[in-house]
Amino acid sequence: MATPSLENMAWRKSSYSGQGGDCLEVCDGVPDVTPIRDSKQPRGPVLVFPANSWSVFVRTLKNDA
Repeated sequence: MATPSLENMAWRKSSYSGQGGDCLEVCDGVPDVTPIRDSKQPRGPVLVFPANSWSVFVRTLKNDA
């Protein structure tokens, strides 16, 4: 499965990010995958995870908090 171009997509910072600038950004609306990047490097590398795997990861973090 090819990941669509993320260049012009809308990114949002994690709701758990503070004001310090060390944030993850996520790109919503990409079918079947969840792209993640470092907010300090918006033109840098992007990690792309299967959407269901990312959901399990986030749910696990919330349950362990």
